[in-house]
Amino acid sequence: MHQGELLDDILDQYPEKPEYLIFLLQDIQSKYGYISQDSMGQACEHAGVPLTQGYSVATFYQSFRLDPSGEHDIRVCMGTACHLKGAQRIVDDLSRKLNIKSGETTQDLRYTLSTVNCVGACALAPVIVVDEEYKSGMTAKKMDKQLKIMENELTEDTKEQGNA
Repeated sequence: MHQGELLDDILDQYPEKPEYLIFLLQDIQSKYGYISQDSMGQACEHAGVPLTQGYSVATFYQSFRLDPSGEHDIRVCMGTACHLKGAQRIVDDLSRKLNIKSGETTQDLRYTLSTVNCVGACALAPVIVVDEEYKSGMTAKKMDKQLKIMENELTEDTKEQGNA
């Protein structure tokens, strides 16, 4: 089954009414990890809304992604406590090592780097959230170790897929 057939399955679950647009977009993102231009067009057509309205909804809610995200999501807290304890240096270091800016994904789709305003763990500053796991007291050196761990996991996964 290819993406078009899977998208049809999602669209078929909802009536062709504008009030179902958000549900359509949520299901599309859940299935593919983001909402492609083609998927957005089909969802808007199905819901009977202009494409501009679909993009307005998707850009208003921070939970929607219009670009593919990496296999590993790295979010650096930039709240006051984290910022004062060196979060910007960690972002700069990660940007240099991964060759991407905050808000971008590496070309190989392995990593997405972003900054967030606060993760609510100020006492643990600086905090980085890696794939929904909180990492406290982070430093550039600790982040290097974390990147090596993630790289090893990706390498092992690739080897396993080759043997399958």
